[in-house]
Amino acid sequence: MARTVSGRKSAAKKGTAKTAAPVEQAAPKKAGVKQAGVKQAGVAKAGIKKVGVRGVAAAKKTAAPKKAAGAKKTAARVAATRRAPARRVRPAPPSQAKSGNARSGRAKAAAPKTQAAKPAAPQSFTVSHLNESDFKADGLRSYALYRDLGIATATGGLCQAHVLRLLSPCTDEVRQRHLHEVDLQLIYVLKGWIKNEFEGHGVQMMSAGSCWLQPPGVEHTVLDYSADVELLEIVVPADFKTVDLT
Repeated sequence: MARTVSGRKSAAKKGTAKTAAPVEQAAPKKAGVKQAGVKQAGVAKAGIKKVGVRGVAAAKKTAAPKKAAGAKKTAARVAATRRAPARRVRPAPPSQAKSGNARSGRAKAAAPKTQAAKPAAPQSFTVSHLNESDFKADGLRSYALYRDLGIATATGGLCQAHVLRLLSPCTDEVRQRHLHEVDLQLIYVLKGWIKNEFEGHGVQMMSAGSCWLQPPGVEHTVLDYSADVELLEIVVPADFKTVDLT
């Protein structure tokens, strides 16, 4: 019995020793794993730190030129403002300061003064009835008789009106090319007919009832007319100049 128990005890000791041995061997493996993990984590952290430092340095390098350029622009603006002459601010007139509307005050001050219209020449009422003795050879042309209607006197020289009778025959003196320096010239045919040539309008035949307006300075020529031709002519102003061109 003693041997058996002791044998079991020794066997139990041996078994315990055998089972304990793997535990002692497994411990270093776990420690190695932990150490390897710590080392790898340390390497990873070191890598992160190195990359972070390099990234920050690169960012600083790229940001440095931008900051320098911005500083140069700011310096240039400051220099320009220093060189630019200071604007003088004119004080607003008292009326504008009270109303608080400087723009409306300027607009009113800048409004041009209107010139007073010149008074028209005084005009008087006048009447002219037909009287053969009123046709006289005292007008512009020696080959015409003029009946003054009294309009020049009644308008203070603003306008003249007369009736013309051209003497027959139509000669070369009548056919001289000429122009009138006037503001307005209107002719109405009362009797007979007359043929004229106008600059830019060619030959025109005018008969009783015809009326035309000669623009100021237009060149024209009387070509022919009937023996009984009679014209009403209205000219502005009453005193005008005639220029013979031939």
